Amino acid sequence: MSLKICIVGTAYPYKGGIAMFNERLARELISQGHEVDIITFTLQYPKFFFPGESQFSDDPKPTDLTITRKVNSVNPLSWLATARMIKKGKYDLIISKYWIPAMGPALGTIMRMARSTSTKGISIIDNIIPHEKRIGDSTLSNYFVQSVDGFVVMSKKVEDQMDTFVKKQPVSYIPHPIYDTYGSIVPREEALAHLGLETHFDYVLFFGYIRDYKGLDILLDAIAEGLKTNPNLRLIVAGEYYSDSEKYLTQIEQLGIGEQVILHTSFISNEEVKYFFSAADLVAQSYKSATQSGISQMAIYFEKPIVSTNVGGLPETVLHDKTGYLTNVDASEVAQAILKYFKERPTDRFRLEIQKLKELYSWNHFGSKLVELYKKIN
Repeated sequence: MSLKICIVGTAYPYKGGIAMFNERLARELISQGHEVDIITFTLQYPKFFFPGESQFSDDPKPTDLTITRKVNSVNPLSWLATARMIKKGKYDLIISKYWIPAMGPALGTIMRMARSTSTKGISIIDNIIPHEKRIGDSTLSNYFVQSVDGFVVMSKKVEDQMDTFVKKQPVSYIPHPIYDTYGSIVPREEALAHLGLETHFDYVLFFGYIRDYKGLDILLDAIAEGLKTNPNLRLIVAGEYYSDSEKYLTQIEQLGIGEQVILHTSFISNEEVKYFFSAADLVAQSYKSATQSGISQMAIYFEKPIVSTNVGGLPETVLHDKTGYLTNVDASEVAQAILKYFKERPTDRFRLEIQKLKELYSWNHFGSKLVELYKKIN
């Protein structure tokens, strides 16, 4: 059964994990025999609402995807025009990712106007309750939820949260697939040379946008504590600040670990991602709260063990003492887990278990299950 599908949401020329996800999903659905178009934003976030340096990607435009810029997130006239465009296209299925309540009015209105008896709407929910809460979040999310025929969630925590918002529509749990679009694993020595780093240190990687809920402050304290036992520890911080940078820089200075923390706090291009993960011995996710994390899936793809706090959906992808270690949200526990890894070095044992997860989190599985949900609601 071949479907005509429209994905509405972030895609090129915008950057980041959501754009990467939507583009990779489109490719998977096309490979399964479906016709897929993407409609993305002319304006995603107003500048005052966007905490990073730039919303736009420096990577080349995808040549294998049809991407149209149409949606202005704060202009209702563009929402109506987008809905008309979708209706004219006579799609079987509209897919839209939902990650913050601020997108509820735009995406919810498009869905309401574009859906029909022959066009169904499915949303892939990253977060239904945001990490950084604001007044009106529930109202905006409820508006969006009522515009959709069915939902995909990628963590059990989000599945539980959906009970507050969803009364009738089906909710399907499909694990977050691995990000496999960043190129092949690079030999460690080659990756370190590319980054200008020496080979004899033990490297921990913090990757992704730096937001307060991700707990970089906890990890910095953990590294400072760990250095007392293992002076070879080094922390690579790779990603843009999406919160105040000064407090982290001050913390690094006060802890006296400036020489042990390597900062790459500009946006990391897709081409460069493989070097950071291939150079790292261990990936750290010291989150204070979480649903699921695309960083976990990137680490799995690059076959890297993870030290993670035991919050939200993170334990679903980090198997304690098999693919990494789980700790409480506590700097000393994170430090002890990091030290344990570099003392015991269970690299080969962990890699075998991580390779099993790679098979489980395939895009083929995700795309097939999403289409099954469509058949259920159609």
